Amino acid sequence: MICILEGEFFLYPITIMTNSTNTTRPTSATTTHSSTGSVILNWINSILNRIPLPRWAIYTLFAVGLFLILLLIICCCCCCCKRKKKKKEDKEALKLKSLKNSTVPSLVQPDVEGLLGSKENEYRGRLQYSVEYNTQREEITVAVKQAANLKAMDSGGTSDPYVIVFLTNDTRKKNETKVYRKTLNPTFNESFAFKLLQSEIQDTEVVMQVYDFNRFSKHDVIGEVRLPLRDMNLQHIIEEWKELNSASSTKVEHERLGEICFSLKYIPVTSKLIVVILEARKLKKMDNDGFSDPYVKVQLALNKKKWKRKKSRVKKNTLNPYFNEEFTFDVTLEQIQNVDLIISVWDHDKVNKNEAIGKIFLGCRASGNALRHWSDMLAHPRRPIAQWHNLQPAEEVDKTLALKSQLKLPLPRR
Repeated sequence: MICILEGEFFLYPITIMTNSTNTTRPTSATTTHSSTGSVILNWINSILNRIPLPRWAIYTLFAVGLFLILLLIICCCCCCCKRKKKKKEDKEALKLKSLKNSTVPSLVQPDVEGLLGSKENEYRGRLQYSVEYNTQREEITVAVKQAANLKAMDSGGTSDPYVIVFLTNDTRKKNETKVYRKTLNPTFNESFAFKLLQSEIQDTEVVMQVYDFNRFSKHDVIGEVRLPLRDMNLQHIIEEWKELNSASSTKVEHERLGEICFSLKYIPVTSKLIVVILEARKLKKMDNDGFSDPYVKVQLALNKKKWKRKKSRVKKNTLNPYFNEEFTFDVTLEQIQNVDLIISVWDHDKVNKNEAIGKIFLGCRASGNALRHWSDMLAHPRRPIAQWHNLQPAEEVDKTLALKSQLKLPLPRR
């Protein structure tokens, strides 16, 4: 800058002053930051020096404290997630219960014998019998001696009694006594021999059913006596009297087909029905060698029509197969109340046609334990519910279900 004052020239170094000022400002800022950092470090060091521990111990304690804080935060997050998951499951359970005509545990039907329990105490008479087992021949002899004070089944105050005797391990072989007319105290004195392996004793019962003969109508059951052989000492002859059970507890006897264990799980969010076939035991012998080659079919029926089907692998030469196979089906929340789940066990045969050993079905149309299992699955979504079931004759299950074949469109004619 040039100034003229009284004829003299003056030159002011403004630019240089400005530059010197600008260059000194960053230096002062850096100095300020470094001084602040040194103050903080000095403050931390002064605190650490006051602690009567070596530096490595202080650092270790600090690291442990930091780890515990992180662990506490993770635990809190897990608890929150569990609560959200529980609320979600509760909402799903409420959704299932709100379905029209849906099945819940409060609607589970009791077994037939529970409904007819009021007649259990009705007196129906007594039966005298004897049981003898020959271990060498593996044969059991059942003698029906006599009956006393039988219930009168005819209008004249008498009955026409006779006795049917069989073993539960093979219900196809039944023996019956002569019919005795118009008496409530018949004397039979008839004996019947049955082949019974020692390995089958634990699971076999002797059944003696007393009937009233009718010439022109169905014979009426007066009562029965059941003898579980596992509770009896067969090393000597057993002879005794026993009261007849009520006719209401007398079931139509079927040959034992075996049991099957499987688990059910339904996931409403993804509409998945998961069936896990676990194992079976004491299956019926289907082959001449005393074994079977079992496999399992899992079938779904929708609105009484065949829908979906899957099957397991074949297990060779066994009556107690272990499967542990999982099958998944897509079933919506609206379809689940109209679905029948059919579990059937089959015997594989290379030459002849495969034979059904037994079946069971579950769903809203089922009853007893099958309905309970289905209801438990609906009441506890996302949780596997496992249970054992007795197999039933395939013909009876098919008759109860009365399924229709899938509708097939006719092929176009050429």
